[in-house]
Amino acid sequence: MSVRVGKPAPEFSARAYHEGRAKDINLSDYRGKWVMLCFYPGDFTFV
Repeated sequence: MSVRVGKPAPEFSARAYHEGRAKDINLSDYRGKWVMLCFYPGDFTFV
């Protein structure tokens, strides 16, 4: 899998906190909409 600037993101599923609860989301749920993805791989760890 290769992620490239200016190219579509690969399809994925993840757990997310949204509207006060944790839920499963799929990138395809947002097809045709603007999406900003943020993640913190070391967040809440003692690195």
